[in-house]
Amino acid sequence: MGNFGCVECGSRRNPCRCRVLGPTLGCLAFLVTAVVCWPVGAVVYIFKHTKGRSIMGKPAAVVYPKVSGCLPI
Repeated sequence: MGNFGCVECGSRRNPCRCRVLGPTLGCLAFLVTAVVCWPVGAVVYIFKHTKGRSIMGKPAAVVYPKVSGCLPI
């Protein structure tokens, strides 16, 4: 059987010290957000470089950590 999710081992948030559900949902949320944010950020970048970079960085800097951190499993 193949690996269907992201695994984060060494976590102290649960007894088995491995997380699968949080990082997997975080990865999916990252991809969905990136599909929207990166094209919008690229267009904004043409006019305002700093704001465009900020928009393109949101999936990695905000969305993934928040979604991944919500679930201790």
